[in-house]
Amino acid sequence: MITVLLPPTLGARFSLPGVADALPAPVFPEIVDDDTAPHAARYVARASLEISRLVGDRTPVVLVAEGDSGPLLGAVGAAQRSAHRPVLGYVLVDAPLPQPGSPTRVDLARNQMIEVPARANEPAAYRTERLPTVPDWPDAPCGYLLTDSAYAHPAHLAGMRGWTVREAGGRPSRDLAELVADLVS
Repeated sequence: MITVLLPPTLGARFSLPGVADALPAPVFPEIVDDDTAPHAARYVARASLEISRLVGDRTPVVLVAEGDSGPLLGAVGAAQRSAHRPVLGYVLVDAPLPQPGSPTRVDLARNQMIEVPARANEPAAYRTERLPTVPDWPDAPCGYLLTDSAYAHPAHLAGMRGWTVREAGGRPSRDLAELVADLVS
């Protein structure tokens, strides 16, 4: 099993400190070309190509999404299934939850009570584009790691969905590793 740490969108890096040491065999896809429309589709396509490059064929994965990549987790997972790569679990870290009905990022922020300021490099239509949804997602156990209180409501909603939710203590990377282990055990 390999843990794939999907960074936030728009060229950001996965930011949880110490995660490379806390998880066995983590990989960090670089997704650098989602800065032009359609942003979400470009992110999903690049993430899928990067996972194939880094992981190889049919190796089981756990997908971990941070920030704005969270709502795209179902689409990335569907691409893995299409590539015959088993997904053993999904984890969102301080992220909006995927939501049915092709919502926009504005919709997600409103519906999940998230106030996240626009980033400096954020394209004009980024928050208003329709996001891809997958009707049969989730197809594996899900978890949520809360490290930022701004995402307390999405974490609460994850708990209402029956997902395993952890509030990170002083060692968020270790908390993530324990959450991943719990999901796949």
